[in-house]
Amino acid sequence: MIRIAIQSKGRLSEESLALMSEAGIRIDAIKRKFLARAADFPLEVLYLRDDDIPGVVAGGSADLGIVGYNEVAETGADVRIVRRLGFGACRLSLAIPKEQEYTGPAFFEGKRIATSYPNVLSGWLRANGVNAQIQKIMGSVEIAPAAGLSDAIFDIVSSGGTLVSNGLKEVETVLESEAVLVAGTLDADKQAILDKMLFRFDAVMESGGKKYILMNIPTDKVQEAVKILPAMRSPTVMPLAAEGWCSLHSVVLERELWDKIERLKALGAEGILVLHLDKVID
Repeated sequence: MIRIAIQSKGRLSEESLALMSEAGIRIDAIKRKFLARAADFPLEVLYLRDDDIPGVVAGGSADLGIVGYNEVAETGADVRIVRRLGFGACRLSLAIPKEQEYTGPAFFEGKRIATSYPNVLSGWLRANGVNAQIQKIMGSVEIAPAAGLSDAIFDIVSSGGTLVSNGLKEVETVLESEAVLVAGTLDADKQAILDKMLFRFDAVMESGGKKYILMNIPTDKVQEAVKILPAMRSPTVMPLAAEGWCSLHSVVLERELWDKIERLKALGAEGILVLHLDKVID
């Protein structure tokens, strides 16, 4: 049995549970408790505040954790990052009132900066030789300048809409963040369970942003089509009952899909089907 700590609520919690569900590790969300057990995998889930997760994993009360990299950086907890999970993307940035002109890091000299991430901020200030006053605020950091509590803020930014609505503009990105799977010290049995989990996670993440495509194409155009569709190893080509035609199957990146379809149509491809790709297992 292995224990994983995840955020108790919010988008990161939902996406963490979705990833585990896609990997065949299902937790009954309706009967959610502080500690819950998976029905079909040797794992139990501990629900915590996000800023508690790195320390709990480092201390050994949980073996694994899914948490934003920003929290790992802020706490400085002794954990190893096992996987970057590709969701929960955000950044830690400095922002100032939109009417002010930003002149570079020296702008913050002597200023008051409100933040929930004083450790990451102090590291940036030292690296840039800036002496500023850090005002630690937990929650609603973006209202600090308007309330006269600070001259600037250092906070999580996703779309930037919250900054705009509070009359602020982003001027420096200090840290790029996303959800990461972290681990503490594991014995051989727990490492074996983690390896099984990673195999499943990798299969789920590998399928992201990809589509399965199949079509009928003239046999004499197959080689040209294969150059357009270089699959994971090689496209699958099968002869059809109709003489002079083949069925071609491949996997493509979703962002390249329409360009490739247009080129394949120009070669004479017909009956093109695009399907959702659920898992990719190497």
